[in-house]
Parts: sequence; structure tokens; C-alpha cells
Amino acid sequence: MTIQKILKMKNKEKIVMVTAYDAPTAKILEKAGVDIILVGDSLGNNVLGYDSTIPVTLEEMIIHLQAVRRGAPNSFIVADLPFLSYGYNIEESVKNAGLLIKNGANAVKIEGGAQNCEIIKKCLNIGIPVMGHLGFTPQSLNMFGGYKVQGKEESAKKKLLDDALALENCGVFSIVLEMVTETIAKEVTEKLSIPTIGIGAGRYCDGQVLVFHDIVGLNPEFKPKFSKTYANTFEIMLNAIERFKAEVKEKTFPSKENVFEEGGK
Repeated sequence: MTIQKILKMKNKEKIVMVTAYDAPTAKILEKAGVDIILVGDSLGNNVLGYDSTIPVTLEEMIIHLQAVRRGAPNSFIVADLPFLSYGYNIEESVKNAGLLIKNGANAVKIEGGAQNCEIIKKCLNIGIPVMGHLGFTPQSLNMFGGYKVQGKEESAKKKLLDDALALENCGVFSIVLEMVTETIAKEVTEKLSIPTIGIGAGRYCDGQVLVFHDIVGLNPEFKPKFSKTYANTFEIMLNAIERFKAEVKEKTFPSKENVFEEGGK
């Protein structure tokens, strides 16, 4: 997959993007043939035990990005710039974006609208592709006052569309639309020449992204309306551990097949 191929998929073929935070997951996604792997700062919620994406550091992102690249050497990988790694200083923002590229990303994702255009242009000038992210942007959780659907009011719709057009004009190759009404997501998608990738943005985006852990049912207590669970691996894993525990307690594991003997294999 390349940026050029992603751009050509608009209005022709839906784009599939899934998050990964480690090598085994990345290996599964590459074998499944997903179009884009996202190393999201959502690793904070799904892997590191944080209550939001805000505590995630650049160093943590790099460790997980490196793992994903090792597991999916041939995939197109986008990595999130985490909170406070960009925005306050252009030079530092571009440097941090470059570190993600150096450590295995094909592109970086930056949350926010027109206010980031100068950073995006600087990134593009030195060869760092950028994906945008609008609507509910998790790093701005405290500003939104919680997980709230965006784009309901006319002023919010206008700002979303203006930001999307601004991001397109400054050179992003696609935009994630998160938790926005289907109506505004459809309007934005139709007005842009670059692809939109939705998560809780309805049926009319050019692609869809979901978190791996939600797809395979590893977060049974977390069931957002916009997501869908395709397997219950939490129960499968729980059952496997319970069986292992029982066999150890009952002294049936290890059995003769699991031990090494002199002169044996």
C-alpha cells in the first residue's frame, strides 16, 4: 500500500484501517490484508491501562511502533503523535514526527484542524506524510467534557467542514472522522478529494477504522455504539487460563509428553 493507492481508493473501494500495538497483532493484520495499520495512542486505554490517551508518551509510542513494524514488515503503518509531542513548538513537532518515521511509520496522524496547518506543511516539506483527525479528538477530552458526538450544531458543522477543507489544502492525504453525525461526515466526504476514514461517523466515509481489541472482543465491558465485536476472544483466553490453572492444581500438567528425559528428545 502507498499514499498514491490510498488516494485512488476514494469513491472506488472502501479503506480498511485497524489499530495494532504489538508484533503478534500486527502479524494478524498483515496476513488479513488490511489496507492501513494504525499504531494509535489508544494504546493508552487498550494496553497500558490508562483511562485516556492523554498520558501516552512519545517514547511509549515508539516502542509499540517498533513492535508493530517487526510484526508487519510489509504493511502501510500510520502512527499517532501523542499529546504534547506537537502543537506548542513547530520545530519540536516536526522532529517528533520524524522520529516516528525513523522508527517504522509510513505516515503520522495529527489531531486537530486548521491550527495545525503550519506544522503539517513543515512535515510535508521534509517528506513526512500526514493523516488528519477531526470530530471527537481524544487528546482534547478535557475540552469536550467527555466522550460526546460532534457536529450536531450548525456552528460545529461549519467548523468541521472548514477544518477538513483546510487540512486538505495544507496537504494531508486522508482524514479520520471520529464520533460525528453521519450527515456531516457524508457532507465532508463528498466535498473532499482526499479519503475520509470513519470511526463512529456513519456509512458514507471512504473507509472505516476500529480498534483491534474491540473487533475481537478483548474489552467486554466497553461496547460503544459505533463499534462491532466479531469474536469473543476474552472468553476464549479466560477459558484457556482456567483450564491451565485446573490442570496444574490437579497435577495433570505437565504430563509425560511435556517433560525431558535422559536419552530422549
